[in-house]
Amino acid sequence: MLLAIDVGNTQTHLGVFDDSELVEHWRLATEPSTSADELAITILGLLSLCGIEPGRVDGAIASTVVPQLGPEYGRMCERHLDRECLMVGPSVRTGMPIQVDNPHELGADRLVNAVAAYDRVGAACVAVDFGTSTNFDVVSGAGEYQGGVIGPGVEISMEALTERTAKLPRIELSEPQRAIGKNTQEAIQAGVVHGFAGLVDGIAGRIAAELGDAPRVIATGGLAPAIVPFCESIDEVDDLLTLTGLRLIYDRNR
Repeated sequence: MLLAIDVGNTQTHLGVFDDSELVEHWRLATEPSTSADELAITILGLLSLCGIEPGRVDGAIASTVVPQLGPEYGRMCERHLDRECLMVGPSVRTGMPIQVDNPHELGADRLVNAVAAYDRVGAACVAVDFGTSTNFDVVSGAGEYQGGVIGPGVEISMEALTERTAKLPRIELSEPQRAIGKNTQEAIQAGVVHGFAGLVDGIAGRIAAELGDAPRVIATGGLAPAIVPFCESIDEVDDLLTLTGLRLIYDRNR
């Protein structure tokens, strides 16, 4: 079994694969100061709840955008699973040429999403990740990572809106009933949801024009379900895209 770990700035997504089948997955809040032993308590507890003995985990791979957590996950795997953890980085084989100025700047999660999207489509594609930031990662028809776009995240934008204004309340992100809000809450919901849908469609259109191809656009990330229904450019949603990419990269480095 393979333990796949995607550490984001806000959430960490964990999954366990039996060959190519995802057996179980969990989302946790990311705590940058968490130690290896604390990670073990959480992960071993989750495995136990699902009836998975730690000894059945014979491989581990992680991508992280929180640098201090990489070594902690490595120590956790070595100490508590008796396994080395493959960390996604420049030295890892992905099977995807990277056509950017400095590949070392490319976030591990973005590369993983690109690998999974191209493996799924087999043609020009864009992975849109609705996370702490809104990331667009572009792959050519030849399977080359072309670059991407980084925009503000939905939650960060909502927090900034309420923190920088005196009278606007914090709201739950939900489907707006109409484009023209009849009260403050409706107005914020409409602005956030329709605003981000417009951002996604606008950027996706510019990417397609510059790429000179009609890429398939795949959305992922915890907030995708709130925005995607109002987008015209998204072809499909895959909440498990990053975990799938981690499994693919692990298999390519065995």
